Amino acid sequence: MPQETLAIRARGLRKRFSSRTGAVDAVNGLDLEVRAGECFGLLGPNGAGKTTTIEILEGLLVPTSGEVEVLGRRWDAHPDDLRQRLGISLQETRFAEKLGVEETLDLFRSFYRQGIEPARVMELVSLTEKRRAWVGKLSGGQKQRLAVACALVGDPELLFLDEPTTGLDPQSRRQLWEVIRDIRGRGRTVLLTTHYMDEAERLCDRVAVVDHGRVIAMGSPAELIARLGGDHVVEFALNGGTAGVAGAGAGEGAGTGTGADAGTAPARAPSEARLLALPAVRAARIEADGIALTVTEPHVTIPALLELLRSEGAILARLTTRHVSLEDVFVLLTGRHLRDDDGASA
Repeated sequence: MPQETLAIRARGLRKRFSSRTGAVDAVNGLDLEVRAGECFGLLGPNGAGKTTTIEILEGLLVPTSGEVEVLGRRWDAHPDDLRQRLGISLQETRFAEKLGVEETLDLFRSFYRQGIEPARVMELVSLTEKRRAWVGKLSGGQKQRLAVACALVGDPELLFLDEPTTGLDPQSRRQLWEVIRDIRGRGRTVLLTTHYMDEAERLCDRVAVVDHGRVIAMGSPAELIARLGGDHVVEFALNGGTAGVAGAGAGEGAGTGTGADAGTAPARAPSEARLLALPAVRAARIEADGIALTVTEPHVTIPALLELLRSEGAILARLTTRHVSLEDVFVLLTGRHLRDDDGASA
């Protein structure tokens, strides 16, 4: 790929932190390319290294080793030029509590040689009615929108948004989606981290999944989903729960969930091998609240599954079908749901 088409290029990126227990590689040989004009999602469990990666790209951290170019520039050679061309919304931003919303945006606008008028930015993020309100009086969601507004006021060529919709109500979240789409529609580049898989699917042209300091998968959401080998997921649960699933590592006392008669152990669910042998099944995943089968033809799998459960004496408590999502890809690659790590340090 020609270098001039890249907004971000990272090669062999490493960041090592020292601690009392020894050195920790938060980023461990990460390679990344973000094309100019795309919305790119960076996904990963907390502790995977994505926040450290973003802070290096933003010029907030110096890498231990590796190469980084942002908009064709390097932080050690062109720091002032890059600061004028970037917009950054951090995961948590602290503002002066007794400044007004418009005053805060006027202050941030003064940092840039050119940009967007604060009145227009307030309109974009639905803060016009709060223009004279003190920042300290804003709700959490309103402060989050103000942080995004401060990132937009310089009319950046490259916008970093670290979990921008966390804490927003559904309407504000969708309004911000439209802002991001508008930015991308004007040929600007957006690097987005999010804990919402539907957000990444809707907004991102491509995503990278980061784990243990490396990119372990990259492509468009559709490309990553296609790698699962099925278009649908059949999810089901049995009376008594799934702790008794053969091969699931259940311990003693498992299978005492709702639906089983008192003092009667629920029927053991089919083994993973038997589930994988069902027609049109491509993968089987056993979770705490049920079993998920990735399938190509649910109308073929479901009758065979019901017959198998009947033969095993298992009683079905729940069965649903849905399309494969980016969440399924994430779980397959990392072994965890992204939401399972909420609240931990990244």
